[in-house]
Formats: sequence, C-alpha cells, structure tokens
Amino acid sequence: MNELRPAVFLDRDGTLNVERDLVRAPADLELISTAGSALRQLARAGFLLIVVTNQSARARGILSASELEDVHERLKELLEAEGVELTDILHCPHHPTEGEPPLRVECECRKPAPGMLLHAAAAHQVDLSRSWIIGDAARDIEAGQRAGVRTVLVLTGKGESEQERCSPDLISADIAAAAHELLACS
Repeated sequence: MNELRPAVFLDRDGTLNVERDLVRAPADLELISTAGSALRQLARAGFLLIVVTNQSARARGILSASELEDVHERLKELLEAEGVELTDILHCPHHPTEGEPPLRVECECRKPAPGMLLHAAAAHQVDLSRSWIIGDAARDIEAGQRAGVRTVLVLTGKGESEQERCSPDLISADIAAAAHELLACS
C-alpha cells in the first residue's frame, strides 16, 4: 500500500511563468526568476509538484495539442535546468462556450472546478488534506478550496487584480514568497 504524500498544485501562467496574452510556442515561455529555487525548496520538503493549467486556447483553435506539448516540454526543460522535476502537468483544453465539440463543453477539469486536482490526487496518491495550490487567479483558489487543499494567491500575473474576488489561506508576493510562507505553515 502506497503512503499518501502532500502535493503543491501549481498554476502555470502568471505563477510559474511570466503572464502573456498567449504562450503559444516554447520561446514564449519565460520562467519567473524565482520559480526554480521555490520549487526546489518545496520538493526538498517532500511535496509532489503538479502543474494544473486551463488551456482554453486548445478549444478555441488557437493552439494545437502538439504546440501545447512543446510548451510543456520547454517548461520541464527550464525547470530541470534549475534542478526541479515536476511530478506531472495536467491541463484542461475545454471551454464552455467557445470552439467546437468535443472541446466546447462544460467539464469537471476547467478551474474553478476541482477535476484536475482530484484526478492528480488519485493518480499520484496525494493527501489532499496536507496539500496546497498556488495560483494567481480566483479560479485557482476556488479549485483548491473545492478539492480540500489550502490555497495561496500570488500577486504576480493576474493576482493583484484578483485579490478582491477570493479568500485564500495566504497571499504572497510571488512564487518564492509563497513557498517560504507555505513551508512555515506546514
């Protein structure tokens, strides 16, 4: 029987990498400067690192599956160069009103729904009661709350403008501050 482990679920855009209108190609992905060191600290503390990202550009036909895979491969490469190995990257390709079926659909994986977190918890034996989500949007915080994890809103990306729309457990300046504060609470 596998022991359940804590995880930190991580939003991608605005949390790990610099917020852009659209990250369509690997060259568009720029890590936030402190992301690597923050994730190394979390991994050393025993947390699984799982990216959970809404990617409705897939449903809207702006981004192909292979382009998204290339971006995620680049994310892995950049983090590996910083000594970080992600446990998993999950994405929701759906949008409820845009694009064509089967990607135009109300789903359980698009944040603020908790589906990606719950799927990852089952796949990786995650103890949700000891886990966290770090994100820059109210939808990240709500997904975490609905999944039963503690929440951190970072003020990078959309975070500054999202503060009034949610009630996270912690508010942190960036991913580095989030890691420090999260570890102090765990």
